[in-house]
Amino acid sequence: MPATIYGIKNCDTMKKARTWLDQHKIAYVFHDYKTQGLEPPRLKHWVDALGWEILLNRAGTTFRALPDAHKQDLNKAKAIGLMLEHTSMIKRPVLELENGKLLVGFKSEIYAGALGG
Repeated sequence: MPATIYGIKNCDTMKKARTWLDQHKIAYVFHDYKTQGLEPPRLKHWVDALGWEILLNRAGTTFRALPDAHKQDLNKAKAIGLMLEHTSMIKRPVLELENGKLLVGFKSEIYAGALGG
C-alpha cells in the first residue's frame, strides 16, 4: 500500500510536497480532508503519536478567526474537536508512510531522509 498524503488540494505547501513526491517517483494516495473529511480515530492516532500541539495549525486564518473563547484553555480533547470540525486547522501535509511513520509539514530534506529521495 502506498503512502497517503493528507491535506487540502489548493494549499501551497501541499502542492510543493506532492510535486516533490512526483519528481522522486514515490507512489502515494492523496486524501483531501477538506472534501473527504477525516475519520476521528485517524486524527486521534496522529495526536497520540505526535501530540496535538504539532498538528493544530494556530497560524492559519481559520484558527485566528475563532472566537477567543475557543482558543483559550486548549487541551487534547478540545484541539481534536476543533480539528475535526475545521479540518483546515490541521497542519499540512500529513504524510503517512507504509511503515506507519508520520511526517507533518513539508521540508524536502526531511522527505528525502524518510523516503530516500
